[in-house]
Amino acid sequence: MANLLTAGLEELRAVGHEALTVRTVAQRAGVSPATAYTYLSSKNHLFAELFWRHLADAADDTGGAATEAAATERLQSAVRTLTDRIVAEPELAAAVTPALLGSDPDVERLRRRIGAEFYARFETALAGPRRPGEPVDAAVLEALVLAFTGALLHAGMGLLTYDEMADRLVGVVRVIMRGNE
Repeated sequence: MANLLTAGLEELRAVGHEALTVRTVAQRAGVSPATAYTYLSSKNHLFAELFWRHLADAADDTGGAATEAAATERLQSAVRTLTDRIVAEPELAAAVTPALLGSDPDVERLRRRIGAEFYARFETALAGPRRPGEPVDAAVLEALVLAFTGALLHAGMGLLTYDEMADRLVGVVRVIMRGNE
């Protein structure tokens, strides 16, 4: 699987998400298409898997979530860290939005894992170092994740850049956190 994912990212960078096929990824990986389809049900599955792993590779980077800074600052840092991580692979960023909107069961499984990663990062940033394990305000956490995922959709649709997304979310976090620190 690792060989296919490496080849998939290389192919994505080389030809873009629209021209990429599982067959061309298989060829680049030096395996048969049948072997590739054993691991990847579709190119959307590939994109979702690559995105999940791209986020998970930086799972220890919480964007300053464990610092003594105020919750708003920790959350703003988490937003910037996640956004920077997404921007680091522009072809993947372009591919993942339409991929995650698909109905492939393998994509759905990964969509849930990606969502859980967003929740975990924002929950860690919201709780901070003094309250690990203590529950956070579920409504605030939900608002933060919905704002972030909505902004991702906007960026994926080309309505704003990822840099604009990060800048706007800093203000959104401030509004959500008003009176919650």
